[in-house]
Amino acid sequence: MMFVRGFAAEVGKGLLNLAAGWREVLIQMITFPVFYLLVVLFMGRGQLRSELLLPVLLGMVALTFVHEQVNRVFWSYLGDIQSGVLEQTYLTPLPSAALILGRQVAAAISALPTALAVLATGAAAVALQGGRPPLDAQVIVPLAAIALGTCGLALVLCGLTLVFSRIEIITQLSVALYAIAGGTLVPLSAMPDVVAFLSRLVVPIAPGIEAMRDILLGGHSLADLPTGWGLGWLLVQPLLITTAGVVLFHRLEHLARHRGSLGRY
Repeated sequence: MMFVRGFAAEVGKGLLNLAAGWREVLIQMITFPVFYLLVVLFMGRGQLRSELLLPVLLGMVALTFVHEQVNRVFWSYLGDIQSGVLEQTYLTPLPSAALILGRQVAAAISALPTALAVLATGAAAVALQGGRPPLDAQVIVPLAAIALGTCGLALVLCGLTLVFSRIEIITQLSVALYAIAGGTLVPLSAMPDVVAFLSRLVVPIAPGIEAMRDILLGGHSLADLPTGWGLGWLLVQPLLITTAGVVLFHRLEHLARHRGSLGRY
């Protein structure tokens, strides 16, 4: 019961922060879709080319989600550390797992409005070009893989925040790296083999983006994904990243509690 209450409290706190920052969310729901359109214009040499709208859209939706989810959970930890709230939380009987899971869920929910705004903008742009956005229920699987892998990445960054100071730049650099080399804008098949290999291996959104493009653009099924490393890796990779995130966070959390550094930054 304590776990459920703690989990619900963390999710509620995250949603209250989302509601309190509605102006920021509104701005992001405008700027991210505009950025998407600018990217398509740049890649299309000043034109919203129909052959670019949908492929770039799939990558931008995933990139927007990972940016919002990771940053929200990271800054929530950092804010609690700086204010001393996190240290007080660890002095209570509340299991830390409830705190971690609640923040992850709240951050994922908070990332949805901006990601959906990008999706709606892309769908409208495709429709204005005379096209019809393809729909396939199979994309739920790669979307779930992206969400799970992103949570694992967030756990790694939050664990580092508990121990090390001034790592904000790592969060920003990681998202920038995914935008450049994660297959969000340019398919991994068009990148050097080494870059494609590393992206499929460690970037939590890369296999999901490739799978969505295969399903929605190529008409393939989950069992017959021609690019990437297939359905097996699509399912295994986020589990491996999340497991690594849980293990690393637990160890760094234990180290921070041993040092007594939860309230210092």
